[in-house]
Amino acid sequence: MPSALEVAEVQYAAQKELVQATAAAGVAMWQQVDPFALTASWSAWLSRLFVTLRGAQISAASNADTFVDDALRAQGFKPKPEGRVAATAFSRSSSSGGSLESLLMGPVIATKQAIAHGATVPRAMATGQARLEMTLRTQVADASRVAAGVAVAARPKTGYVRMLVGDSCSRCVILAGQFYPYSSGFERHPQCNCVNMPSREDVAGDYTTDPKLAFEQGRVKGLSKADTQAIRDGADMAQVVNAHSGMYVAGLRKLTTSGTSRSATAGRRLRGAPRAMPEQIYRDATSRENALELLRKNGYLL
Repeated sequence: MPSALEVAEVQYAAQKELVQATAAAGVAMWQQVDPFALTASWSAWLSRLFVTLRGAQISAASNADTFVDDALRAQGFKPKPEGRVAATAFSRSSSSGGSLESLLMGPVIATKQAIAHGATVPRAMATGQARLEMTLRTQVADASRVAAGVAVAARPKTGYVRMLVGDSCSRCVILAGQFYPYSSGFERHPQCNCVNMPSREDVAGDYTTDPKLAFEQGRVKGLSKADTQAIRDGADMAQVVNAHSGMYVAGLRKLTTSGTSRSATAGRRLRGAPRAMPEQIYRDATSRENALELLRKNGYLL
């Protein structure tokens, strides 16, 4: 049987491949855009990109139950799930609750802003491409993580440990190795590559959960020379790095109307009312039972 770490690494590798393929597809479309008819020419590609992104989000969310079960089984835990993840629910809106269509217009806005600030057209188009890549990577990765979080919530007495995969930024390293209950939102930043490892206790002893060891192995990115020297001189990394700077929990205080048509599961259950995002549900729920009830009502659990 594979170890929990091996399960997490397989999960990350599969999601990384999906993220990269989605970003590559988006970039290929962006490179067909006429920079002198930016809005019109990009709009012609949006329907295709929307389908590509939604498909990637569904694929990213579809193995959440399997991942969580395999990871827990590797640690000797076999809790009975009280629901199954509805993968399509994680493709109806952005991870912040907004519309995917509006989000995918972001590269056009970024390009026009760059031109307005004096950038050459090629440089501005590169800015738009970078915005597009970040958006696609983040949305696919968030679909995977949020779906895994819902699967964790559906299993009694289960939370997660934040694990590093490969090199990570200093903010993620500081947060790594901590155990969080199911109700704690997963803090991340754009293009964050951390994994929420389902567990009941910390899996310690290697760089994926040990900030000091990660630093010693040179796996911490983004530290200044002064910060690096301070840590080498014995300073506590947590005192040197502001772990929460630039981090966010997606979907807090956000409601979405995506996926609430009468034909959608959430639409039938909510009767057309706005749908809460999973991580807002965790914050608002009065108990785990109430959280599961709301996850089902909002169409995230079957």
